[in-house]
Amino acid sequence: MRIPAHSVCTAIRDDIVAGVYERGSRLTEELLARRYGVSRVPVREALRTLEAEGFVVTRRHAGACVAEPTEQEAADLLEMRLLLEPLGAARAAQRRTEAHLKVLRGLVRLGQERARRGNSEDLRSLGGWFHETLAQASGSHALTSTLTQLRHKIAWMYTLEAPANPVESWAEHGAIVDAVARGDGERARAVTALHTERSASAHRLRFSGGDRVRTSQHVVNMSGPRH
Repeated sequence: MRIPAHSVCTAIRDDIVAGVYERGSRLTEELLARRYGVSRVPVREALRTLEAEGFVVTRRHAGACVAEPTEQEAADLLEMRLLLEPLGAARAAQRRTEAHLKVLRGLVRLGQERARRGNSEDLRSLGGWFHETLAQASGSHALTSTLTQLRHKIAWMYTLEAPANPVESWAEHGAIVDAVARGDGERARAVTALHTERSASAHRLRFSGGDRVRTSQHVVNMSGPRH
């Protein structure tokens, strides 16, 4: 696998989220450089960025390792999202452009259509695009970046069950867009808060074992994702 040097951080992050590298496993620069077809310099830079984001930790005598977040840390992420998603929607109601509205409405139409057909895989992707676009419509780079990072980390720590009623879920997406289009920040905040709170109950931890951080030091797995 050969990728552009500037994409190394994204590639490693995606592989951590996908489970290519186990929690606690070592991430050696040499093996990573070989896997992605780059020199060790962009790998070293990527590991620094991923450590700042919380995906990687540096351990004495072990070097860079995949982080092992606790259950409390994972729960905190859902709580942070519950606070920030509604804020982003309220900001979007004041700052969105017509281009943002066009994309959001298009995603809602597709989501509602797929929900009626019961295509859960498409719905998951569409939901991700919807919330990413909503965050971008907030007009705040800091908020958008934080929400994007939260989504990455939540996807790493949790599996997401399909909503019991996808039609209702996408009706909520539609209500959010309606409020944003009207410039009603308080309505956008309230509907998004309800939607985010409901979706939180569909998240299931990928790991268990309390708040103790393990210190296992596995050799990095180069064979690809586990299924």
